[in-house]
Amino acid sequence: MKVKVVEVGARDGLQNEDTPLDIKTRWQFIQKLSNTGLQHIEVGAFVSPKWVPQMAGSDKLVKKALKAKADHKVKDSVKYSALVPNVRGMEDALKTGIKEIAIFGASSESFSKKNINCSIAESFDRFEKVMKLAKKNKIRVRGYLSTAFGCPYEGKVKRQKVYPLIQKMLELGVYEVSIGDTIGVATPKQVNAFLEGLQGKVDFKKVAMHFHDTRGTALANVYASLNYGIKTYDSSIGGLGGCPYALGASGNLATEDLIYMLEGMGIKTGVDIQSLIEIKRWIEKKLDRSLPSHVGRSGLPLKDTI
Repeated sequence: MKVKVVEVGARDGLQNEDTPLDIKTRWQFIQKLSNTGLQHIEVGAFVSPKWVPQMAGSDKLVKKALKAKADHKVKDSVKYSALVPNVRGMEDALKTGIKEIAIFGASSESFSKKNINCSIAESFDRFEKVMKLAKKNKIRVRGYLSTAFGCPYEGKVKRQKVYPLIQKMLELGVYEVSIGDTIGVATPKQVNAFLEGLQGKVDFKKVAMHFHDTRGTALANVYASLNYGIKTYDSSIGGLGGCPYALGASGNLATEDLIYMLEGMGIKTGVDIQSLIEIKRWIEKKLDRSLPSHVGRSGLPLKDTI
């Protein structure tokens, strides 16, 4: 079994930090991640710097990333993407030569209004316009669907409400939908029920899972998803990040924890865990705070202990 890991630390991870990092540091971060064996890295977001100052200069980062690939300083197999919230963001993205973007929606009305300032229906109207530009310019689009298991304002989100939104995103033309447990409330039992009900409605090859480790269940939820054949997972180095619009939702699934579990299960990822640990320690110094990952903190065990 092959598993794809989408590294979101440079976007989803950094967007929630109190102190924005400068372009130079963010580019060093992306370069380091690019040399670990990770093949899919989200580098930024084309959002208003007024609302998300942490993502200011994402256009420069995309251009640097694409140039590094063109100059063969980064393996050609590494794919870079960025979040695009609306047509204005898409127009800015097009100026960089980017080849892949992501759109971001929600499964609950309250979160949609708080996070992207519109209803779910209005968000899909925006997506249609973005998709039109993407298709015209031959750009691949990934879809994010947040609060699929729970909302910080509405509580539990019924899966029967989420399924049509996943289908609708796929009908728009995204190549994959990342289903998010934005506030980290899901348990394996819920994940099993969710995926059981989703079977037959969509092609699981077009489904990714995005778990937060807020309550310590992210890896267990990945394991449950693996049993349903889900092969794509989002994660963030060190467990960096969370959602700025969901109180208490800090802590994405740490990339090094995910890779350690997958490799321990005999699932080869091609990612060097020791390099991830070193990057986690490097970014901690830049942020002047510790990050919650387990493997990043404890390091790798001696080979004769596993």
